[in-house]
Amino acid sequence: MAAEYEQEHVRVAVIGTGFGGLGAAVRLRRAGMTDFVLLERRDSVGGTWRDNTYPGCACDVPSHLYSLSFAPNSEWPRSFSQQPDIRAYLERITDTFGLRQHIRFNTEVRQMVWDAEELHWRVETSAGTLTADVVVSATGPLSEPKLPEIPGLDGFEGKVFHSATWDHDYDLRGKRVAVIGTGASAIQIIPAIQPVVGELTVFQRTPAWVLPRNDRRITKAERLLHARFPVTQKLRRFALWGVRELETKVFADHPYLLPAVEKVATLHMKRAVKDPGLRRKLTPDYRLGCKRTLLSDDYYPALAQPNTHVIDSGLKEIRGNTLVSADGREAEVDAIVFCSGFHVADMPVADLVKGANGETLAESWAEDGMNALRGTTTTGFPNFLFIIGPNTGLGTSSMVLIIEAQLNYLIDYLRKLDTLGGGDKVALDVRPIAQHTYNAKLRERITSSVWETGCTSWYLDAQGRPVAVWPGTTAEFRRTTREVWLEEYEVLRAARDAGTARRKAPLLAGTTSRGTATAAFHTAEDAR
Repeated sequence: MAAEYEQEHVRVAVIGTGFGGLGAAVRLRRAGMTDFVLLERRDSVGGTWRDNTYPGCACDVPSHLYSLSFAPNSEWPRSFSQQPDIRAYLERITDTFGLRQHIRFNTEVRQMVWDAEELHWRVETSAGTLTADVVVSATGPLSEPKLPEIPGLDGFEGKVFHSATWDHDYDLRGKRVAVIGTGASAIQIIPAIQPVVGELTVFQRTPAWVLPRNDRRITKAERLLHARFPVTQKLRRFALWGVRELETKVFADHPYLLPAVEKVATLHMKRAVKDPGLRRKLTPDYRLGCKRTLLSDDYYPALAQPNTHVIDSGLKEIRGNTLVSADGREAEVDAIVFCSGFHVADMPVADLVKGANGETLAESWAEDGMNALRGTTTTGFPNFLFIIGPNTGLGTSSMVLIIEAQLNYLIDYLRKLDTLGGGDKVALDVRPIAQHTYNAKLRERITSSVWETGCTSWYLDAQGRPVAVWPGTTAEFRRTTREVWLEEYEVLRAARDAGTARRKAPLLAGTTSRGTATAAFHTAEDAR
């Protein structure tokens, strides 16, 4: 049970202990900042890699790229790591860098309210209340499972669970199981459970492009080489990064080259699926990359097995234990596994944050959709930063690279506060014109990319706005977030007398007088 605490004040409060939260903690300590806490709603670290324990759970990014640059791991057992290995890696980071002393386990954040007079956040949690000068939301986009609203689901008499809340006490052996969805989780779950279930019915609303994964064990010799000569591991990471940067350039700027890659995916399917009818069901009618491209060597073979049936129509309703598709086909099942994704474009933390004008972050995004300056800060919410915020999602590469870029921005943000304050408390609030200009440029670029070629995906919100994807390489994002441009912010200083905090034009020695609208997308323009 979490210890009770009341009105404790810290410099930085970080929410979450996945890659983003733990990475932030390491970077804060290495920058000499120790006055911070990590607020974790569970009883252990790991984030999505603690919560997702479904059969076959693994990463679709190579292990040596899906790790923090300042915490290399020479002992990855496979080229694509499985969930237990990734979680163990995060536990090891927690201990190696002495982070447990900063973590408040079983402490769920319930509300965050900006105090404009004191220039700090009041953070209400399940274990009490504290205040913080700066709040960092590292809750991640894959933290809240999304269940579709299906008529009759409440009356289903069998077992129901989401991929992220797997019930390991329920035995699937010999059962009639329905998997709803064919995304990144489903293509791992289906091959893992197909050999043991009695009958497997897959409800596919939209087929996915699936490329070979080519997973293999990393040999003992390779691990020894990386341990004794760390430069070899860096070279391996660099090569993996370079290939994915090229892939991203094609997706973002040269989608006309994608038909060649689609032929590879089509051949991959034909090798495993001999039935022409099934192949037609599994062939997408949209450009590769419009949805996240999936990697698997055993998904197609599992679909081709006699006990597997693919219904290429979404689930419409449930009548008793019978599932009915949108085109009227029926399947009677004992258990339903929803692989229906997460709340990405409508992140739940936005309902918990109340900014300077009294409205929540969700309310402030209601008109234009989820957006932020450089994916990290938002107007009206001073000293509140995201790790993996709006428009930071990737289609091919490692999100850890995006996280590290935002950690650089976080550290520079805190240093700017120290320099501006000179011992007094200050805060930075994004200028609306800066955020608007940045996002207008961002969305303009997305319109010419593969992500807006006619499909629906988690990159888009319910209105079809591209709120989740970063339309460039990770190198471009790193340049975009390499430092805090003070022209994009207003500086808030605590009033010397009673009343609301006063604003001051953001000038520092050495800063220029560039126009705000020009500066707002400055580094991103350089990246292009």
